[in-house]
Amino acid sequence: MDRVSLELGSGGRTMRDFIARTVLPVLGNPRLRKLLDASHLPGGMAFTTDSYVVDPIFFPGGDIGTLAVNGTVNDLIVSGAVPRFLSLAFILEEGLGWASLERVLRSIRRASRQAGVEIATGDTKVVRRGQGDKIYINTSGIGRVVARPKASSARPGDKLIATGTLGEHSLAILLARGEFGLEAKVRSDCAPLNFLLPLWKTGAIWMRDVTRGGLATILSELAAEIPDSIVLEEEAIPLSRPVRAAAGLLGIDPLYLACEGRAVLLVRQGRAGQVLSVLRKHPLGRRAAVIGAVDGRVGRPGELILRTTAGGLRLLEPLTSELLPRIC
Repeated sequence: MDRVSLELGSGGRTMRDFIARTVLPVLGNPRLRKLLDASHLPGGMAFTTDSYVVDPIFFPGGDIGTLAVNGTVNDLIVSGAVPRFLSLAFILEEGLGWASLERVLRSIRRASRQAGVEIATGDTKVVRRGQGDKIYINTSGIGRVVARPKASSARPGDKLIATGTLGEHSLAILLARGEFGLEAKVRSDCAPLNFLLPLWKTGAIWMRDVTRGGLATILSELAAEIPDSIVLEEEAIPLSRPVRAAAGLLGIDPLYLACEGRAVLLVRQGRAGQVLSVLRKHPLGRRAAVIGAVDGRVGRPGELILRTTAGGLRLLEPLTSELLPRIC
């Protein structure tokens, strides 16, 4: 590859290869090489950064402002940190409507209050008309570490729990673009995941928010870190009716669709029932479900395997091509 392609930002294998082969040889250090959603720093702090280029900037269930806050907050939470402060940097295109900018700012204020974080610093740049696309946002977040994810400590029998239905964010963006002539009452699942923080002390040993690349990509990366395979149960994976229908019509595998308010947790076998009970008491976790487990008998170490509704086994791999560019 001698040119940057859209696949580079997909969150899948192409992006991981770019980081491993291009970024880390130049900038790598022990902390960066861990490739965590947020780095744990000296003094018990966690630090993360992200950029948002979603198109369109307003969509059912949110906008680029709510996405920027919640995405950064959630990266801290699944890394074992309580979010505290965010930075906020705008890159604005000349000609952006003032009403749109004010609407995004109000969304950022509302989302920040809901997530319990403070915008502590920021920056604004403007590019000429045609050199950007309305608005891009970069955020960085700082939080206080309360737990350290330990994927390597996984053992056979440990359970995987999805906190809710998958794929609504990708579908909401797709429908908002109007590219396929589909209509459905679906909203992005964009939301802060603060309610997951107590679970670090009640059985969770690893978490990831299900963003770019979807469930299959995220769990493929987890499987590569542990000494056993992971087996998912297709019939247990929670999907809404609109996602099932749209995926079937368009030939899209919903296991690769992104969320912005869902996570998957790795939980000790004996704690799964307790964790599931806690999740289902929260509005964002009502459809939480055990979707699989670490397995020492099926497949080979490092493999992610789906047991289909028909009873067969399917090997799942990380996303290799971009399903839907600019979803976040």
